[in-house]
Amino acid sequence: MERRTRVRFAPSPTGPLHMGGVRTALYNYLYAKKRGGDFIIRIEDTDSNRFVPGAEEYIIEALGWCGIIPDEGVENGKVVESPSERHPHAPYRQSQRRSIYRKYADMLVESGNAYYAFDTAEELSRARAEAESRGETFIYNQTNRKNLRNSLSMPESEWRPLLESRTDWTVRFRMPENTVVAMDDLIRGHVEINTDTLDDKVLWKRADELPTYHLANIVDDHLMEITEVIRGEEWLPSLPLHYLLYKAFGWEDTMPRFAHLPLLLKPVGNGKLSKRDGDKMGFPVFPLNWKNSEGETYHGYREDGYFPEAFVNLLAMLGWNPGTEQELFSMDELVEAFSIEHVSKSGAKFNPDKAKWFNKEYLRRRSDEALAADFLPILKEHGVEADGEFVRKVVSLIKERATFVKDFWDIASYLFVAPSSYNEKDVTKFWKEENWTLALKTAEFIRNFDGAFTKEALEGPLEEYIRSNGWPMGKVMNCLRLALAGNASGLGIADIVTLIGKEEFSRRIDAANQSAERRDTASSGESAC
Repeated sequence: MERRTRVRFAPSPTGPLHMGGVRTALYNYLYAKKRGGDFIIRIEDTDSNRFVPGAEEYIIEALGWCGIIPDEGVENGKVVESPSERHPHAPYRQSQRRSIYRKYADMLVESGNAYYAFDTAEELSRARAEAESRGETFIYNQTNRKNLRNSLSMPESEWRPLLESRTDWTVRFRMPENTVVAMDDLIRGHVEINTDTLDDKVLWKRADELPTYHLANIVDDHLMEITEVIRGEEWLPSLPLHYLLYKAFGWEDTMPRFAHLPLLLKPVGNGKLSKRDGDKMGFPVFPLNWKNSEGETYHGYREDGYFPEAFVNLLAMLGWNPGTEQELFSMDELVEAFSIEHVSKSGAKFNPDKAKWFNKEYLRRRSDEALAADFLPILKEHGVEADGEFVRKVVSLIKERATFVKDFWDIASYLFVAPSSYNEKDVTKFWKEENWTLALKTAEFIRNFDGAFTKEALEGPLEEYIRSNGWPMGKVMNCLRLALAGNASGLGIADIVTLIGKEEFSRRIDAANQSAERRDTASSGESAC
């Protein structure tokens, strides 16, 4: 009988979740949903020295913003209060599962697949220094473990009492000698490695009675019935150990299949995408804002104005190819199209401009009503109370020019607030005396227009009025736009006038005329402004 698909995303709460981590979660989620399976979030917080307060909450909030919702995980553990009602795989924080791991560490020792090690940090430092003095690299493995302090090199009568008298010992995996480990990866294919190149990793630490990642993730994946482990390529060197651990426990029949995702690479040069790259080039590498212990704020995609759908779409395409020309996908479409076989082996270079392109495309596709609702809080920040229908009309006219909703204010603030100044460069170029005289005559035509005061009704007669008088269309329109908007760029005059209304239009023309007269006086007739 085929097992139900179960995958997990298992971050460590050591700081903000990098966008590469979000992509790993996304690929796990898509893989599970494509197969009608379960997506689990497990918090791997066994490294107490690196734990950062608030990091777990950040992870859950970030994934929730992206729409990557777990079927099981830490949220389930928070909601369910009665242990009898909990999911059989709970709890989902490894720190709450600490009582489980010692048993499995002892099982490995008893079967001869692991041993107790009593080497102090100082003794290991000396061993490394001695190896380096001989031009060698120190590896704790079969070539030297019998020369170190552990239960393989000491009689039981000597090491057994140390289990009680000391608290700095560890359990290490006993790597088999000269054995070829044959492995299969869903992305990278068949891989083989000889165990003589590997070291005896620490699996469990007496000091804090917690496992290391290697033991905890194998035990938890087994107990949680994980069928595929989809994780970053930085874990590829650990794959031989994990294969051997499954074999040591006798769990080969339920071993999950593995897939190691390619790295996200920096936009220029080589290497993994880092916060430093974002700082240097002005783009975020985290989904949400994060303030570190020094009070520094790292910018997030949410706070920078990205839609979660655009961010998710962007991440999906960094390392995965749908095999078609399609680039824009809803989450449901991603679920339908996703295939782990179409994930690349090589790293995916991040392009900040492409990220903006995705957001621009999603903004264009968003309804005017939704965009107006998004824009209203920004207007309030600028002290503007606006009618929702009016905002919707404005948004419908300007959204093609914007990349982010926050751009709406820069593009069209003049539709809500009269300009308090005029762009000097545009003034010099367009506000000549002869142009302004024609603009005032055109303004009078608009004031006296007795048709329906809509763009459709006004636009044709307005242009016909200017042409029939033989006036330069561009100069007149730019001069009027400068008076109404504060600069020469913006919407068409008919759009602006019918949006702000005749009364506000008249006020702005009068204010611009007063400014022109003052400028004319100051410049002694050199300019109409």
